Amino acid sequence: MQSRRKLRYRLIVSFALFGFGLSALFAVASLYVRAKVENQLINASMQSDVDQAVDNAIEHPDRPFVSELVEGWVKSDRTLYKMPLAWQNLGSGVHDIHETDATGKQRHYKLAVQRKDGIIGFTRYDISREDLGKQQLILSLIGAVLLFSLLSLAIGLWLSRRVLKPVSDLANRLRDFRRSGKAEPLAPYFAEDEVGELAHALDEYSARLTAMVERDREFNSDVSHELRTPLAVIASTTELLQGSPDLTEKLSERLKRIERASRQATELIEALLLLSRAERRGPTRGETTEVGKVAADVIESQRPQMRGKPLTIELAALDPVSVNAPASVLSVALTNLIGNAIKYTLEGSVRVEVGAGRIEVIDTGPGIKPEDAERLFQRGVRGEGAGGSGAGLGLAIVRRLCELYGWDVSMRPRSDTNGAIASIVFS
Repeated sequence: MQSRRKLRYRLIVSFALFGFGLSALFAVASLYVRAKVENQLINASMQSDVDQAVDNAIEHPDRPFVSELVEGWVKSDRTLYKMPLAWQNLGSGVHDIHETDATGKQRHYKLAVQRKDGIIGFTRYDISREDLGKQQLILSLIGAVLLFSLLSLAIGLWLSRRVLKPVSDLANRLRDFRRSGKAEPLAPYFAEDEVGELAHALDEYSARLTAMVERDREFNSDVSHELRTPLAVIASTTELLQGSPDLTEKLSERLKRIERASRQATELIEALLLLSRAERRGPTRGETTEVGKVAADVIESQRPQMRGKPLTIELAALDPVSVNAPASVLSVALTNLIGNAIKYTLEGSVRVEVGAGRIEVIDTGPGIKPEDAERLFQRGVRGEGAGGSGAGLGLAIVRRLCELYGWDVSMRPRSDTNGAIASIVFS
């Protein structure tokens, strides 16, 4: 929506600027042409008048100069009319004179001079009246520029709606497809123009994307089905072996590890299948998952990772917390968090606290930098310490699972001592 508004804004501004520029250019050209033509006409007329006055003075020395439009003087050896002395040194031609009259007002004159046979002729024309007409023309042209600018703005508004209407229709149809969950061909609804070409390209892209998603969905389903079968065989065989009367304690412990590993693999497959489908599934109707119980199971499954390290792990269930999510999803998330805490903590303790709508895993390991807390949840980022081995994908999977169920997962360094705190806040 913001991009479309920007495009519409650019169209409107372009038309408004085009109308303003064109009308302003026309106004400037009109003023220039008017001034040029007016100056040429006045100069030619005045020069003709002064030439005629001098010729008349030569033929009829006693006849005064008479004109309805201009005032003039003729100076000869026999006759002298009143005129400013400064004019007598001007050469033949038309001159622009700026003078101050008796009232102190600045006035602008055109003065035509002609020298012939010892006679000097002058004609003067007050063009102040033309300056007033020029000011009126300028005001009229400014009004015309504003009018054409507003007209261009109105045309830009109308044209932007008309031009962008197919784009808006295309966007609305795409939103309808998103709500309905089913993509339909777009090209038949649009003309054979640029928008129709875009709709055709979107149809081709949608077809390729749909085929790719369908292949991924079939692959995930096939892999899930094929992996669950051998895992089910492993789980059933392990259960049968644990019921043998001649089973030794050492062998029983190994069978329990195999059973836990099989259960974790099954839970991981289910969680990954949910992520691949972006599908949120809760437990059976009327049931909830106890966070404390799942945390206890995860702690027991992760104890073999301690490998004789001087490390203690404990569960503190401060308050009962239940979530509306499958136990497998919660187990995968906690397995990564608790497993990482055990892996990175060489000595000390790992404490798992459940209460107040959250679960926290607190360790005494090397800790993390505050600026790296969010980066650790990115795909492929490995943690430092513990020999340089870290979960390159585990925390990214945890973040995606929590986003799928609306949980907030985060990590932060401890403020009291070395170590880190990983927490999941359930919505």
